[in-house]
Amino acid sequence: MDFRHLGNSGLMVSEIAYGNWITHGSQVEEDTAAACVRAALDAGITTFDTADVYAKGKAEEVLGRALKGERRDGLEIFSKVYWPMDEGRNDRGLSRKHILRGAEDSLRRIGTDYLDLYQAHRFDYSTPLEETMRAFEDLVRQGKVLYIGVSEWRAEEIEQALKIADEMGFDRIVSSQPQYNMVWRVIESEVVPVSEREGIGQIVWSPLAGGILSGKYKPGQDLPEGSRAADPKSKQAIADKVGDQVLLERVQRLEPLAAEAGLTLAQLSLAWVLQNPNVSSAIIGASRPEQVEGNVKAAGVKLDADLLDRIDEVLGDSVQRDPALTKSPENVRA
Repeated sequence: MDFRHLGNSGLMVSEIAYGNWITHGSQVEEDTAAACVRAALDAGITTFDTADVYAKGKAEEVLGRALKGERRDGLEIFSKVYWPMDEGRNDRGLSRKHILRGAEDSLRRIGTDYLDLYQAHRFDYSTPLEETMRAFEDLVRQGKVLYIGVSEWRAEEIEQALKIADEMGFDRIVSSQPQYNMVWRVIESEVVPVSEREGIGQIVWSPLAGGILSGKYKPGQDLPEGSRAADPKSKQAIADKVGDQVLLERVQRLEPLAAEAGLTLAQLSLAWVLQNPNVSSAIIGASRPEQVEGNVKAAGVKLDADLLDRIDEVLGDSVQRDPALTKSPENVRA
């Protein structure tokens, strides 16, 4: 496993991180989840990403139990706060009340006394940003959180938060967690330039586009049994891509390029993400340990410029680049 700094911070993270959105607490049984975490640890992964909202807290609990007994200081554990955790109007968003209570609840569920990174899971338009930043700062000062990050924030929102941090003497944001992959590149024109200038690293989710870029979804064929797209609990997240026959056909044309590089298509897709120097880590999920074992082989792979150009030629206009596609709810309390 190779390691990178998280932005300009001193924190080192594994190039491949393990995440448990969808899987832990919902899609796979706990013994399988534990086996996947064990496979990640055995492969050298030290960075684990979760969120309070994943399976309404169960994912954090499953991850905590799976990591029990591991040396805590040898791990980087990340979580997030924002989405509704109950019916109350204050059980959501980035108010001081929700952030502080959310952090305490996440620490309890995971079974740790600190988080290496605590992330704002979306931007909250209904709470003053100064209040949000102060709440995160207090968690840092209390030692419950070591670093602060954001997820799916636009460039101008990141800049606003940095300005407040500088003016008020708060710790700055060190990371951004956006969706990023071969066909979803909306961060490249605005978020990445701001992040490079300000020392923020990307921890990217969905580097395989929900499995689309693994090549397992074939144009004109039935969905593979047991796949995310065939699971009623998770299929909505990738329904549009699975139904895009042009995209599926183009993805199949990437298979020979992967073979030329001595990689599977999933490994090529992960390696592609890691070619971006602003990416600190790419998050993988898994429903089987062997998926982890295969995907970690993308760490440390270098792709030449000609191969990157050929990938762009194959995908053509299937690539989404519009930064306006990064969105947060207008009012999470509505």
